[in-house]
Amino acid sequence: MTHPLDEATRLLPLDGNRFQGATHPAYANMVGPYGGVTAATLLNGALLHPQRLGEPVSLTVNFPAPVADGAFEVECRPLRTNRSTQHWLLLMSQGGEVVASGTALFALRRPGWSDTEVALPEGLPAFDSLPRQPVAGYPAWVAAYDMRFVSGGMDRPLDGVEQPDSVTRLWVRDEPPRPLDFLALAAACDCFAPRTYVRRHQRTPAGTVTFTVNFHADAAGLAAQGPHALFGQARAQAFFGGYCDQTALLWGADGRLLASSQQVQYFKG
Repeated sequence: MTHPLDEATRLLPLDGNRFQGATHPAYANMVGPYGGVTAATLLNGALLHPQRLGEPVSLTVNFPAPVADGAFEVECRPLRTNRSTQHWLLLMSQGGEVVASGTALFALRRPGWSDTEVALPEGLPAFDSLPRQPVAGYPAWVAAYDMRFVSGGMDRPLDGVEQPDSVTRLWVRDEPPRPLDFLALAAACDCFAPRTYVRRHQRTPAGTVTFTVNFHADAAGLAAQGPHALFGQARAQAFFGGYCDQTALLWGADGRLLASSQQVQYFKG
C-alpha cells in the first residue's frame, strides 16, 4: 500500500520542467495543505528531474498565497549546474498564479572532515514511554504524525497563561511509520506548532511565510534511520511586529543531527 506522504508528494511529468500534482486530504491544514508537505512536493520535483545532480543540501520555500485543495502544477528549473553543485528554482502554481516558490541547492558531497557541534540532548525519555499527541480537534495533518512531547507541547488545554519560553521538544515519526528519506525529513521539519501558540499558550491566527531546511545527511544516512522516530527541538529567538522566527533541529534514532531548519512566521494578536 502506498504511504499517504508518497501520494501527497506524487508528481506526474508534463513536459520539460513541469509536473502535475494534487493536494491530499491526509495533510489538510486549517487553510490549504500542511506547509511541510508542500515543501516536500517542490523538493520532489527536483529529485525527479532528469537533469538532477547529486542530493539536496538546502531547500527554501516561500508561501505567498494559500494552496487551494485540488490540482496544482510544479515547475522545477535548474538555474545553474557546476561540477559538484546545482541550483534550482521551484514554483507551484494554481490557476496561473504562483502559490509557493522556492530554491534548492543540490550537490555531489565529497569525502572529508566532518563534525557536529550540536549534540542530542541527554536524559530524554524514550519514545515509547510517552503518550501520543491527541489528534481530535486538530487539522488532519496532525494525525499524519505520531508526536510525543517531552516539553512545550500542544498536548494539554491552551489556558492563555504565557510561558517563559517557546521551546518545544518532542519525538516524531510518520503515521503510519515510513522509512526516512529527504521528502519525509523535509516535511517533518515543519511539524512544530507556531511559536506563539507555545509561548502565549493560546491559538491565534499564525502561519509560515518562509521555510528553510538544511540537510546534514545523505540518502544512505537517512535510509539507515529506517522508520524510527526522530527527536526534534524548536524555539523562537524574538517576536516583533507580527512576525517571529523559528529554529528547529531534528536528530535521528542514532543521535545524528539530520537537519536544521529556520522559519519566519506571521502572527496576529
